[in-house]
Order: sequence, then structure tokens, then C-alpha cells
Amino acid sequence: MNDAGSVFTLPSESVAEFDNIVERYPTKASALMPVLWLIQDSAGFISDDAVVWISEKLEVTQARIREVISFYFMYRDTPQAKYTLQVCHNISCHIMKSRSIMTHIGKQLGVKPGEQTGDGMFALEGVECLGACGMGPVMQVGSHLYEELTTEKVDEIIEGFRSDQPVTPDTDRKLEG
Repeated sequence: MNDAGSVFTLPSESVAEFDNIVERYPTKASALMPVLWLIQDSAGFISDDAVVWISEKLEVTQARIREVISFYFMYRDTPQAKYTLQVCHNISCHIMKSRSIMTHIGKQLGVKPGEQTGDGMFALEGVECLGACGMGPVMQVGSHLYEELTTEKVDEIIEGFRSDQPVTPDTDRKLEG
């Protein structure tokens, strides 16, 4: 699916998923956010070349695509760690001790919020509301949400990623076809 105007190529295993996403919406432009997720999930971030490709495929201006990427914290336009641990620090999660969870994760990984581990495996971020206020504290990793965090549960989650056997998330936010 490579076009003359873009050097980005959607991986072959994602082509059918892209087509399925676009078909679900009344206009191509309406599929922008799920397409951004698809590309980010396959490439790890949304490159400048991917923006050009999306613009051509969805008939949306590059400026509009960049507006969406810059507005929503979950979209990335630079290479990221393999696993970005996003811990909610909004009021509900804060009351449920998200700060102590952030501190614990930082100590476990040897990083501060906003930093990546030296091996590029993990990054730690504090983020605003993840929309699971009754389940706090919560952490999002990609489209996976881990709820009612404790230090023990966080250790289990981190070890699962390290051993390439991720813990089943409490909620998977990936859109089903």
C-alpha cells in the first residue's frame, strides 16, 4: 500500500484491518483516530511519512492529522519505549494513591516520569484521566488498562513485560472489528 507521495508502507498484516476500519465509518475522515492507533500499534509511533500516507488515504489534511496527534496524549510522533507505562494522576487516582504507584514504578525501573530505561524497554509517564475513575489507581500500556493497582500488581505487570508474557489487562481498549 505504498503511494508515490509517501515512503510509508502499512505492514501487509495490517492492510485488511485498515480497510475494515475505514469501512466502519460514514466518511474516510471519521476513521482518523482508529487508523492512528493502527499505525502506532504497528510502527510504535506515527512518523511524518505516515502522516502523509494517512492524509492521502483518508483525504484529510496533514495539519488536521497533526492537530489530533498533538491534542491526544496517547498518540506519539517520535519513537517510543517498547512499553510506555502511563499512570493516571488525576484527582480520583491521586486520592487512591497513584503517586505512590508512580514512585514505586520509578524505583523499579530506575527512571523518573518522562524518562525511558536505558534499554528502551520502558518509559514512565504521568497522565491525565484515563476514564476509569472508579477503578483507580490505573495505568495504561498501549491499548491495555490495568486497574486497582498495588505495588505487587505493578511488579507482576512489569515482570510480565520483561519476560514477554504480559499480564492480562483488566480492560483492552482495542477496537474490535
